[in-house]
Amino acid sequence: MSAPGARRAYAFYDLLLSASVAVLLCANLIGPGKTVAVWLPVVGRVSFGAGNVFFPLSYIFGDVFTEVYGYARARRAIWAGFSAMAFAALMSLTVIGLPPNPDEPYNRALQPAIELVFGNTWRITVASLTAYWAGDFANSLVMAQMKLMTRGRHLWTRAIGSTVVGQLVDSTIFYPMSFLGIWQGSTIAAIVLHNWLFKVFVEVAFIPVTYRVVGFLKRVEHEDYYDTDTNFSPFAVD
Repeated sequence: MSAPGARRAYAFYDLLLSASVAVLLCANLIGPGKTVAVWLPVVGRVSFGAGNVFFPLSYIFGDVFTEVYGYARARRAIWAGFSAMAFAALMSLTVIGLPPNPDEPYNRALQPAIELVFGNTWRITVASLTAYWAGDFANSLVMAQMKLMTRGRHLWTRAIGSTVVGQLVDSTIFYPMSFLGIWQGSTIAAIVLHNWLFKVFVEVAFIPVTYRVVGFLKRVEHEDYYDTDTNFSPFAVD
């Protein structure tokens, strides 16, 4: 266990940071372009955005960062993901806005396809960035505080509890900001509830994986961080 504020190098932190940003970008760039419908026993037909299959993994990464490396290093990962999403949004708007070469026939098919897949409205872009930022920080804050409360025991309680809070914050920000005034209020409420429950279910399903990953990292990194004297401001630099 390292002391609060201690500085040291880790074998897997940078690799995990890169992987978490990759998952986040793929879930936000590829997933939103498609909705799927599946039949589940007892439940029946369930529809959801394809990105929801993988987006909850970003919260699992957040749990791992906070549990093993502490809130401050999880904060760095959140800002890295936020910056990558902001740059991807800026790049998408720029590429779409650049005039296509009229002498290239392929552009006649490519430009509409790019606009359809990557041409999110400003509302959805802002909502996505805001929801991710607020939801991930809520997730890490709850995770860190519950670790202190439980004295490091019962990892499953804080992994699920932090996701319940973080995903609720994420969903209740994203959908109203994106679709209020476009969808009916009852539709927004139903989508928020469904997506929140689905993401929490993914977290629960991955609990065995989370335990194995966290246990492995604590052994090889010789780290099990407790945020006893941590500055929990999202804007702190430490």
